[in-house]
Amino acid sequence: MSDLARRSGLVVVFATVCVDLLGFGLVMPLLPLYGKALLADRPADQAGWTLALLMTSFSAMQFLFAPLWGRVSDRVGRRPVLLASLAASTAFYALFGVAALQRSLAGMFAARIGAGIASATIPTAQAYIADITPREKRARGMALIGAAFGLGFTLGPLIGALAVEIDGVWTDRGGLSPWPGYLAAILSAVALTLALFRLPESYDPTRVPETRKHIDWQSLRQALAVPSIGPLLGASFLAVFSLASFEGTISLAIDAKLAEPAMSASSAFGTVEAEMPPARLFFVFAYIGVIQCLVQGVLVRRIAGRVSDAWLATVGGAIAVGGFALLALSVQPAVLGTAFLMLASAVLVTGIAFVFPAVQSLLSRRSDPAEQGGILGAQESVGSIARIAGVAFGVRTFRQAPALPYWSAAAMMAVALLLAVLAARIGRDWESPAPEC
Repeated sequence: MSDLARRSGLVVVFATVCVDLLGFGLVMPLLPLYGKALLADRPADQAGWTLALLMTSFSAMQFLFAPLWGRVSDRVGRRPVLLASLAASTAFYALFGVAALQRSLAGMFAARIGAGIASATIPTAQAYIADITPREKRARGMALIGAAFGLGFTLGPLIGALAVEIDGVWTDRGGLSPWPGYLAAILSAVALTLALFRLPESYDPTRVPETRKHIDWQSLRQALAVPSIGPLLGASFLAVFSLASFEGTISLAIDAKLAEPAMSASSAFGTVEAEMPPARLFFVFAYIGVIQCLVQGVLVRRIAGRVSDAWLATVGGAIAVGGFALLALSVQPAVLGTAFLMLASAVLVTGIAFVFPAVQSLLSRRSDPAEQGGILGAQESVGSIARIAGVAFGVRTFRQAPALPYWSAAAMMAVALLLAVLAARIGRDWESPAPEC
């Protein structure tokens, strides 16, 4: 492959991943409120479970289909899989807009399930980069995936705010604007057009296909044989679970907080305000994304080489526990305002931004380099399960008491903090065995 084709491929793969995250950021902030509006006439318990299923359907499909897309790309090539992904994303985000316009719960489920299946191609994008970059430049290529994640998650909510402003008849539709879905579909269609003309095939049919599994149990057993790996995986699970609980409920928390002065309507989820400005939710998610990017990209990068990973995990875990406690206090009715809720969110995100890089670094340093792929893959699988379960737990417990998911997450982060400290004390960095004389 020529240098020009290689650069073109990297640009298109970056755009593909970025568009996936843009679509996620466009839809995710409003999804809890859309579901709540469509379930307002259901019994409280049924409404809670249904909303939890709607919120987790996207991540569940990604978890199930990511290995499948990877295996398909090993047989037919990367380009057809990425093109199919973008085409399907275009269709299902458009369906989301139609479902919002028609106030169809079944259509909303179909759109989220389909978008989750279509977007489960991150491993394929990673394989594409691995195909076209030499080993010594592989890390720089893979960094594009992380950059696309950060950019998409930050810009998505901002574009979502623009989308709902485009819709000048918000209140006439009962709050269910179709424009976030439509705009996500337009962005996917643009990326699809770019890929059709500018994405060369990278697949080498002589290459041995990589084994792709949901959870590699053999690698997991080998990882757990290392004394500190088990506690680190446990800390990772609890941290992801807690963060997912926050991400799944922050829209509901803001909605309830803004509704306090009006007390205009009620449903199974508590008092809501019918004319709550939706753009605020998108700005909140963008605000969270910017804080995470600044803390990880600037603060953590500057101090990581000067302090130990154990110190980063300990300080970050303590900050996150405090952030969840502040969130629990901020959602109490008529106690503290929205500004305090935003401050609590910033504290939480700052702590989490410290924890994740530290835990990943410790996992990498404590494992045999020959087994790092399996161990980091096990962490990714554990994180996927935690993300699905965390959203479901958060939505369910928020209905029971708005502060409950945050107090629970504070307790879980405290346990994660203890596990990280334990792992730092009982383990040591991997050392290659001395050669035999």
